[in-house]
Amino acid sequence: MSSDDAKAKTGIYGGVFANIPVAGNFSLQPEVLYSGMGAKNKDNPSIRLNLDYISVPVMVQYNVLPALYLEAGPQLSFAINKKIKSDNGSLDATRLYNGFDFGLGLGAGYYFEQGFGVTARYVAGLTNIIENGQGDAIRNSLFQVGVAYKF
Repeated sequence: MSSDDAKAKTGIYGGVFANIPVAGNFSLQPEVLYSGMGAKNKDNPSIRLNLDYISVPVMVQYNVLPALYLEAGPQLSFAINKKIKSDNGSLDATRLYNGFDFGLGLGAGYYFEQGFGVTARYVAGLTNIIENGQGDAIRNSLFQVGVAYKF
């Protein structure tokens, strides 16, 4: 599936994090996440590229207010599943797509008093995910919206 044929696909993500205060309003937040990424064909939405990753973002957070933070940092992602799926079955795409992806994330979040929070993050992929750089460069990009619990 080329970038001209593809449009965004909804996926899920989830994982764990540790928030480590560094100085003043700054903290470091390493994470380990499962991220379901991919795309679907514009002309035939039943054809989907499913790329599943274990992602390791390391975000630097700045608390604008005690409950509101902004964040930025790198994300390393390791592919654990690469498939092209359709109504007729699935095809292993391991040889077509790289097993590693590097990106930069930018986001924000808000925590309520009970430890629950809402988060939003955009991650721009910087590496070509096509194996051996064949054809046009294709990069992952994703927008994540989530719920978090800090204890």
